[in-house]
Amino acid sequence: MIASIEKTKVGYTARFDRHFTCSVTDLWSWLTENDKLSQWFPELRIKDLREGGSLIFDMPSGTAIAMEITDFTSHAVLEFTWGADLVRFELSPERQGCHLVLIERMGKVTGHTAKDLAGWQVCLEVISSLMEGKSLESRDDVWDKWYGEYVWLLQPYVTAD
Repeated sequence: MIASIEKTKVGYTARFDRHFTCSVTDLWSWLTENDKLSQWFPELRIKDLREGGSLIFDMPSGTAIAMEITDFTSHAVLEFTWGADLVRFELSPERQGCHLVLIERMGKVTGHTAKDLAGWQVCLEVISSLMEGKSLESRDDVWDKWYGEYVWLLQPYVTAD
């Protein structure tokens, strides 16, 4: 399911809602344990898992960017900086598993925004597949499909980069 986009007073919010049949503890481990995190987002790793701590994004150029954890509640909230934006994972238990909400708060929508949102879409699909013991045939094909959808969805909001 595609993310919903909302214009806010200070920018835009993209929201992904997903339901999983696992426990919050199981899903939390996929977001916060580096051995599992690396399976769905190889460039990202946890350095210090706490509010005020950080994640590290290893760039293809060989440089690394530290991203501050701005909100943290174990097994419930992980929010961190994403360039000028914020990315937030919220987990809550449900009767048949758990609910995950991924929110990206953006000051503006640029030509790059569709790439990021397609990337988050793929990440969520990969997490789901891995938890089911499956793998995606081609992450690139999935990304291409979603990228086109997000380009179309974001057209009314795009500003100059």
